[in-house]
Amino acid sequence: MHQTRRISNSLSILASPIEYLKGVGPQRGELLRTELGISTFEDLLYHYPYRYFDRTQLSKIGNIDPGADYVQMMGTLVNVVEEGQGAKQRLHATLYDETGRIELVWFKGAQWMKKSLKENERYIVFGKVGLFNGQYNIPHPEIELLNSETNIAGMQPVYPTTEKLRARGISNRSFAKLTAALFEKVKLSDIPEILPHSILAHYKLPNRAQAIKWVHFPDSEEHKQAALHRLKWEELFASQLLIARIRLQHTIQRGLRFDKVGDHFNNFFKEHLPFHLTNAQKRVLKEIRHDTATGKQMNRLLQGDVGSGKTIVAVMAMLLAMDNGYQACLMAPTEILAQQHYESVGKLLQEMQIPVAMLTGNVKGKERKEILKGLANGSIPLAVGTHALIEETVQFKNLGLAVIDEQHRFGVGQRARLWSKNEVPPHVLVMTATPIPRTLAMTLYGDLDVSVIDELPPGRQEIKTVHRHESHRSRVMEFIKAEVAKGRQAYIVYPLIEESEKMDYESLMAGYEQVKIWFPEGKYNIAMVHGRQDAALRERNMQRFVKGEAQILVATTVIEVGVNVPNATVMLVESAERFGLSQLHQLRGRVGRGGEQSYCILLTGNRLSQESAQRMKIMVSTTNGFTIAEQDLAMRGPGDLYGTRQSGVLKFKLADIVKDSAILEQTRNAAMQLINEDPGLIRPEHQALKHSLLEQSKQSNWSKIS
Repeated sequence: MHQTRRISNSLSILASPIEYLKGVGPQRGELLRTELGISTFEDLLYHYPYRYFDRTQLSKIGNIDPGADYVQMMGTLVNVVEEGQGAKQRLHATLYDETGRIELVWFKGAQWMKKSLKENERYIVFGKVGLFNGQYNIPHPEIELLNSETNIAGMQPVYPTTEKLRARGISNRSFAKLTAALFEKVKLSDIPEILPHSILAHYKLPNRAQAIKWVHFPDSEEHKQAALHRLKWEELFASQLLIARIRLQHTIQRGLRFDKVGDHFNNFFKEHLPFHLTNAQKRVLKEIRHDTATGKQMNRLLQGDVGSGKTIVAVMAMLLAMDNGYQACLMAPTEILAQQHYESVGKLLQEMQIPVAMLTGNVKGKERKEILKGLANGSIPLAVGTHALIEETVQFKNLGLAVIDEQHRFGVGQRARLWSKNEVPPHVLVMTATPIPRTLAMTLYGDLDVSVIDELPPGRQEIKTVHRHESHRSRVMEFIKAEVAKGRQAYIVYPLIEESEKMDYESLMAGYEQVKIWFPEGKYNIAMVHGRQDAALRERNMQRFVKGEAQILVATTVIEVGVNVPNATVMLVESAERFGLSQLHQLRGRVGRGGEQSYCILLTGNRLSQESAQRMKIMVSTTNGFTIAEQDLAMRGPGDLYGTRQSGVLKFKLADIVKDSAILEQTRNAAMQLINEDPGLIRPEHQALKHSLLEQSKQSNWSKIS
C-alpha cells in the first residue's frame, strides 16, 4: 500500500503541465507540445540526449576543423544584417576573434533573433560548420551572451530538437537549462522505480532515478555509461516482457486440433508433388503437423530464401486443414503477389479439383458476392487474397489455418484480426522470403516459433554475382546477347524511388530506348513493365515474358516479388548503388529458378560512395540471405529495413537492437523467467512494472494483441 501511494504522489508532480516549469510559459509550452509531444514534466524528463559534447573545449576561428561534428568558439559579434523578403528572409552576422572570422546565418525566426542579438558584444557560439560559396558558416548556431553568469559546462547533453524550436530560441542549451530547472522541482524520490529489486541486484543496474539524472547530466564517463546501460536495459526488457506475455497467451490459447492426416494431404504427397521435398521442407511440415495436433493455437514463422519452396509447404499445411474439416486462406501484401500465389496454388491442386477462390479489392459485384457466399457456407475450402480477406464483410464457415506471406508488410494488429475469423482462433503460419536476423526476429517475432528452410530444391545452381561499372556496359550487353542466343531470357531492372519517381520514370524510358538499340526490334522481342502502366497492359507484358514470347523484360522493381520464370538466367540491375541489400537479394532471387547456370550483374556508376561499394562487395561475396540480412540490418538499422519504426514496436529512445544485442539477449532471458514465475504480474513487487507496461502498450501496436 505504501509503495502504491508513493507511485501516485510521484506521478502527480510528473503529470504537471510543462507550462508550469520555470522558463517555459504558454507559448513555449505549446511549441514543445506540437513539435516534440512534450506536454508534462514527465515527458521532458524522458526526452533524453542522443549524444554529448565537451563544452570546455573552445576552438579558435582560424583553426576550425570542418570535419568536426560540432565546434564551439568565443568571439565578438558584428554586422547583424537582415536580407531577403518573406520565405527568403534570412539573418546574417559575423563572429570574429584574433585568428579569423566566420559567418552565422539564420533562415528561420530572423526577426526574433535580430531583436535578441547585441552588436560588438562577446558571445559563445556552438554549432555545426557548413560551407557556402567556399566560405565557412554556421547555420542556426546556439549563441549565448558572455557575462559573469555564463557557465561553460563540462559534458553538455545534445538533445533531439526541431528547426522550428531552434528558430524560436529553444536551442540545445535551452533544453539543458529547462531540464536543470526540472530537477530543481522534481526530486529523485519522485521518479518511480519500475524494476524489481531482484533484477537490479542480479544485473547490477543503478536505480532508475539516478540513471535518469546521470543520462541528462553525467558527472563522469563511467556514470554516463551506467545510465545508458540501465535505460536501454529497461526499454528492451519492456518489449521482451510484452512479447513473453503474448507468447504465454499463445501457449494457453485453445486451438483447433488437426489430429488426422487424410486423403487430401496423402494424395497430393503421393501423386501430385512436382518434385521431391527437401529434408528441410519435410522437417518444417513435421513441425507444423506437431503444432496443429496439440490443441493449442499454432503461431509459426517460416523463413526461407527466394525459391526455397515455402509455397509447397503452405499448400500442404492447407490440405492438412481440409483433411480435418476446416478452411484455409493465404494472405499476401500486394495484388501481384496474391495473383502469383493464386496461380501457383491453383496449378498445384488443379488435378485434385479443389476449389480455390481469389479475393482482392479488385474483385467486385456478382463475383465478389459468390465468393463471400462460398466462404460463409464452406463450399470454398481455400482462399487466396490481399488484406481484403480480413475485412469484416468476409466471413468463413470454419477457418482453420491462415497463412500470411511477407508478414513485415502487415501491421501486428492485422495478424490479430485473423484470429477473430473463428470462435476458436485459426492456426497462423507466417512466411517470409526476407531472412530475418536473429536480433530482429527476437524483437518483431518473439511471440512466434521459428522454422527455417535452409536448403534449395535439387538441381538448383548457385547464382553467380558480379559487379561491373558503367564503363563495361558494352561487354555486359554482349554477354546478355550470348545468353539469349542459347535460348535464355533476361531481366533488366531500373530503380524506382517514390521521392524521385518522375526522374526515375524518365530514366526508365530512356533506358528502354537504349536497350532497343542494343537489342534491335525484329531480331529480339522486348517487354516492359512498370507501375504507371494500366494493370491489364502490365499483366499482358508480364505474360509475354512468362510464356517466353519476349526474351528481355525491362522493368522497375514491380518484379521484386512474385515472378517465376525458370528460363530467365540473367538479372541486370541498373544503378545498383541505389538499391538496398535486401532488395538486391530479392531481385537476384528472380533468376536461378531452373536447372541452368544463372547470373546477376550489378551495374553501377564509375564512382561509388564507401557504403555503396560495401553493399556491392557483400552481394558478390555471398548468396546467403541470412548473412545479407545481418549486414543490411547493421548498415541501415531496423526501422529503415522493415518499415517498423511507424509500427510502434521498435520505437526505442536509446536502445539499438544491433549494437545492444547482448542487452537484448539478457532482457529476453529475464523476461521469460519473470513471466514463468508471475504470469499476471500480480506480486506486489511487480506492480510498478505492470503499470508501466500498460502505459507503453497503449501507445504502441502491441496493445492490439496483448
